[in-house]
Amino acid sequence: MKEVFVFLRDFPFFQDLEEEDLEKIAPLFIKRTYDKGVNVFLEEGEGDELYIIQSGVVKIYKVDDSREIILAIFRDGDFFGEMAVLQNEQTRSASAKTMEKTTVYVLKRRDFVALMNKSPQISIKILKTALDRLRKANEFITDLTILDARTRIARVLLRLTEKHGVRQKSGIIIDLKLTHQQIADMTGTVRETVTKIMLELQNQQMIRVDKKKISICDVAKLERLAGAT
Repeated sequence: MKEVFVFLRDFPFFQDLEEEDLEKIAPLFIKRTYDKGVNVFLEEGEGDELYIIQSGVVKIYKVDDSREIILAIFRDGDFFGEMAVLQNEQTRSASAKTMEKTTVYVLKRRDFVALMNKSPQISIKILKTALDRLRKANEFITDLTILDARTRIARVLLRLTEKHGVRQKSGIIIDLKLTHQQIADMTGTVRETVTKIMLELQNQQMIRVDKKKISICDVAKLERLAGAT
């Protein structure tokens, strides 16, 4: 329980709680570990659990005409599965699958609701995050419908930089190993198109790729391509 307590104490949502309150909620969390490539839950399935990632990477995706569309990628310190525990019907709106070996802390809905009633400030923080994710999902849908593949890829790279970017002397590295197929699944295109455009971006010295990790070498140029400036 001490390990859970330390983790929750440093987690942003719980930083305002007193230690005695943390000691009460820590036993409610269940620790689970999933191997790479395992579905944590599936779209349309029943769900009554909230997940907080201790370590690892999880993708949130939907299946459309037998292909995956990646909606988001979460890693250490992120949470997911909140929509099912916030809604009465408790039905998953998307699927979640590990991209590498992942350890999570799980909170059941009944305990989640009790915690929200006791600590309204946590409810507000989770709701703000959920609304922000909804806004980004709407932006993603708009991108898919009105933008060309090159612009969509540029925008996805910038979003990944915001969330997973690590600044280095040579630029900003996206601290995720991503295949061209995964980028295609995030941009609503095909792998061959991604391969062609990524090569063009490298030749134009906007990005660099090393061992499936992408570095943004010229953020300003990529922003202009994405229409962000």
